[in-house]
Amino acid sequence: MSTPAWPAKAVFYQIFPDRFFRAGGAGLPAPAGAFESWQSPPTVRGFKGGDLWGVAAKLDYLVDLGVSAIYLNPIFASSANHRYHTSDYLRVDPILGGDAALRHLLDQAHARDMKVILDGVFNHSGRGFFAFNHLLENGPASPYRDWYYVKGFPLRAYGGKPNYAAWWDNPELPKLRIETPAVRDYLLVVAEHWIRFGADGWRLDVPEEINDMEFWVAFRERVKDANPEAYIVGEIWQPAPDWTVPQGPFDAVMNYPLGRGVLGFVGSAELDRALAAQSGLGELPNLDGSAWLDWTEKILGAYPDEVNRLQLNMLTSHDTPRLLTLMRGDSSRAALALELLFALPGVPNVYYGEEIGLPGGHDPDNRRAFPWDERAVWNDEIRRRVRAMARVRAELPLGSTAFERVVAAGNRVAFARGRDVLVTVNAAAEPWWLRLPCRGEGAWRGRLYGGSLSCDSGGLSGFEQAGMSLEIWWRS
Repeated sequence: MSTPAWPAKAVFYQIFPDRFFRAGGAGLPAPAGAFESWQSPPTVRGFKGGDLWGVAAKLDYLVDLGVSAIYLNPIFASSANHRYHTSDYLRVDPILGGDAALRHLLDQAHARDMKVILDGVFNHSGRGFFAFNHLLENGPASPYRDWYYVKGFPLRAYGGKPNYAAWWDNPELPKLRIETPAVRDYLLVVAEHWIRFGADGWRLDVPEEINDMEFWVAFRERVKDANPEAYIVGEIWQPAPDWTVPQGPFDAVMNYPLGRGVLGFVGSAELDRALAAQSGLGELPNLDGSAWLDWTEKILGAYPDEVNRLQLNMLTSHDTPRLLTLMRGDSSRAALALELLFALPGVPNVYYGEEIGLPGGHDPDNRRAFPWDERAVWNDEIRRRVRAMARVRAELPLGSTAFERVVAAGNRVAFARGRDVLVTVNAAAEPWWLRLPCRGEGAWRGRLYGGSLSCDSGGLSGFEQAGMSLEIWWRS
């Protein structure tokens, strides 16, 4: 199976559209009431009114940050601000600007050599989806009764436990019956339609809950026929080599396990493990340098190189507490965790606002509106270090899958990313006078802090690295 080339060199930025920026007019039908205040705390049901026009308006901000690809949370018509309750898979939500806003965003992104992937929610629909609404109105007389797993009539859609299969028994999310040919055909049409519209791939929501590998194989075929370079990544929280090429249908999965290791190593004793444990992150490990290298090698070893170079590496997302909050407000640790994510094999993904230190606990607090007044609230240290790492990643061959341990001592590690790239990580508070095994001839230059290392008396040395920092060394 062929896989796309472009993600290996990309830096992804995940956007929750309702909370990013409000800039344009709505589609039809247009809302008539007021949105929640942009500055107020987010609520479960409230809408801030961010739209796809707003994402397009901030593309230059993302380019300056070093972003080259966007992962959008769901954008199709929905009754929920997160839009995982789909009511029409073939229409962009009018509050987000409708199809015209997506057309504008894709055109503007592609003009800047940026990619955009969409979030596909195919395990379940919302109650407002036509087929479910028809079933709700007409009961057993509806010809859409086989679109869902119905256990009895009348449907209990608005009170008590639903008498139909639903995601986590949530009546708002009736589970689609994928084995029904009409359902299958519809979703494959959706998959192809938006790729031909111009989207560059799909992030797939809870794909394991569709226990039908033949469907996912057909999904891949339809998408790749429309665009062989389309990127297909599944939301699977644990190692899942059976779901990725060459034996599986996806190019990659969301690599939360790699990110959990980074959090456990960089966060050390300061990490709020109790907060993380109440989210999908679960019990985060407490790792010193040697244990972190073991952890990382195990995660990378579960996949072939062609998958490791495409894995979407995550620290946080809309389903977890935010990074700075997990680090109990420690900016240096948050910045170091992001730097390390960028330095590893795979594709780094930054959840919107992490680069400015946007705080947040559990949903909905982790989905705050982006505060565009940088003078008041932006964390300059984190943003500066993310920009620098994105620049270095674009300049050096960090898109390869090479990963070789060099040194581990306490909370300090060094690893190689190929013959001419060396990474040193000091996750301790105290400075580290580097002394590493010599690695061939020639001097090594630091790309972030400008130091140099040379081989002297059997060791590579010559630089004192500050606490809570990472350096990329390049042998030219």
